[in-house]
Amino acid sequence: MRWIISIISNSIVLIVIAGIFKILVPSSFYIENVTTAIAASIVLALLNAFIKPLLIVVTLPITVVTFGLFLIVINAITLKIADSLLGAAFDIKGFGTAVAVAVCISVLNMLIDKVIVEPLSRKD
Repeated sequence: MRWIISIISNSIVLIVIAGIFKILVPSSFYIENVTTAIAASIVLALLNAFIKPLLIVVTLPITVVTFGLFLIVINAITLKIADSLLGAAFDIKGFGTAVAVAVCISVLNMLIDKVIVEPLSRKD
């Protein structure tokens, strides 16, 4: 159940971030529709489960030297991989945009987890 909530939450976060980027930096981050956002969330979840751990192990020395900040770059890499897998329906222009989107996703997911998910989990 938690996995489904995470997918829905990430889909909403992706749509919100795409809307913000559409206003601030037009045509830098595009999601075609809600179905694409859900597909992107599923692809990102799979990439985070299988590819991200490998990237973390390979880049461990630089991650330690940068006190974990390199994990943002790893998240951007997974976003770009998802971009290439999903085609034109999910489009991120440039690696800098991917880094900015990765930061926004991390911040919004943290806020959603602290404000919504944790209080609901305590009620059970």
